[in-house]
Amino acid sequence: MTGDVDGTTMQTASDLLVTCLETEGVDRVFGVPGEEIEDLLFSLRASSIRFVPTRHEQGAAFMADVHGRLTGEAGVCCSTLGPGATNLMTGVADAQLDKSPVVAITGQGGRERLHKESHQALDVVDIFEPIVAWNSQIAEPEIVPESVRKAFKLAEYEKPGATHLEFPEDVAAEAVEGEPIERRDPVRRPDPDDESAERAARLITEAERPILLAGNGAVRTRASEHIRAIVDRVGLPVVETYMGKGAISDREQASLMTLDSGPAGEAARAIERADCVVAVGYDIAEHDPQGWNPDLEKTVVHVDYEPAEVYRHYNPDVEIVADVGAALEAIDERLADGACSLWCDDLHDRLLEGVTEPPAEDDPITVRNALPLLREAMADADVLVSDVGSHKMAIAQSFPTYEPNTCVISNGLASMGIAVPGALAADLAIDANVVAGTGDGGFMMNAAELETATRLDCGFTTVVFDDEDYGLISEKQVAHRNEHTGTELTTPDLVTFAESFGIEAYRPETWAEIEAAFSAAVPSDELALIQLRLE
Repeated sequence: MTGDVDGTTMQTASDLLVTCLETEGVDRVFGVPGEEIEDLLFSLRASSIRFVPTRHEQGAAFMADVHGRLTGEAGVCCSTLGPGATNLMTGVADAQLDKSPVVAITGQGGRERLHKESHQALDVVDIFEPIVAWNSQIAEPEIVPESVRKAFKLAEYEKPGATHLEFPEDVAAEAVEGEPIERRDPVRRPDPDDESAERAARLITEAERPILLAGNGAVRTRASEHIRAIVDRVGLPVVETYMGKGAISDREQASLMTLDSGPAGEAARAIERADCVVAVGYDIAEHDPQGWNPDLEKTVVHVDYEPAEVYRHYNPDVEIVADVGAALEAIDERLADGACSLWCDDLHDRLLEGVTEPPAEDDPITVRNALPLLREAMADADVLVSDVGSHKMAIAQSFPTYEPNTCVISNGLASMGIAVPGALAADLAIDANVVAGTGDGGFMMNAAELETATRLDCGFTTVVFDDEDYGLISEKQVAHRNEHTGTELTTPDLVTFAESFGIEAYRPETWAEIEAAFSAAVPSDELALIQLRLE
């Protein structure tokens, strides 16, 4: 949309904002339309960027979240003011705590009515302030280029997160001159200092049972190749957080999977035995260090882009604040071959055998028993997007992962409802097959985004683990009180529900039928839904 000032055709502020988005490389904006973003929608229509109408603002934010996590480039979501903005917040907060780059844009009423109570008007900038890395109203058309460039720079800066721009409708409609600010290469951390690298190498060498803990940042910063290099040469065992899955292939002898993997948490016992923990890209929001360092006895080496959070149970002996890959190289070159001797390699075989053994014919249908069959149907590079619930715990602990960023788990905010919109975004972002693994509770929160997926001609598989319960909460209540309450649900006929969208759907009842459903659906380029009734 353009304005006409003194006979000269000029762009509007919304045109300029969209041109800035194009300069940032944005190809899709996920959102729900509203009156106050009318100018923005028409400016998007005239651009190279596709606006994707979603069924709920939360779904739009989750799509942007998973896009950012998989690509490293900020996903963009938008909404109107008031309820649209508050609906968007959960997904934006999820991106912030999961360290996914996201830029959220919300509309707002005209500035002439913001000084008083008015229809749907909330102080959205103030509401978003605690949950984003940066947040601002575009109060004048002339500041659009700086505002957009800053939003993307800070969203994509390591550690990444969410930023928010509020765009009042009167500002969006104003004519303005201006050009986008050119993107630059991301800001790089300096190489690690020699003294810190020397101290880290010395602590590892002196330890009897050192272990590497790979966190979200190990995958996010593409440091997996550096981890694999040091592990292969030095013999350092690796355990991962849920969000660090895939930092090392679970086929590697050094892999102990995740912190809670194995019968009775065998991997947790391994890190309990360790006397030195090399924490790479580890966020304490992912997994409380009190669980693996309860007595404050472990030597801790912190390798990350930022200093460690201050916490009694995570007070590192040495912190290397630098590019993670460069830091690992600096440590690696100071360690002797075989310096760590894979002191717990006997555990790897038991762990991997336990999670890849297919179920026997008379085994109950549970998430853990189904995962070996799902893993067999998926290629190494295929992506599983997990929702949040009891099934997430099974996936985190028992789903072997062979490549980084192929098992997407939300464990910062850990919000239910992410799987279906997240799988949609993953399917648009990557070439591999995608599976959404979800419980019936999380599925129903954003099930309507299956319609969005059909509109976009997506092709991914949704596996619904159906126990008619908020199962994880029930488990915790039973552990505390030997009973549960307030968690029971009823599940509709999800096969008929999926088929109403024209989606192929399955309700297998035996292990042979489950294996056949996985084999048919996962490699397909079509949308599919599999409803597994758990026993």
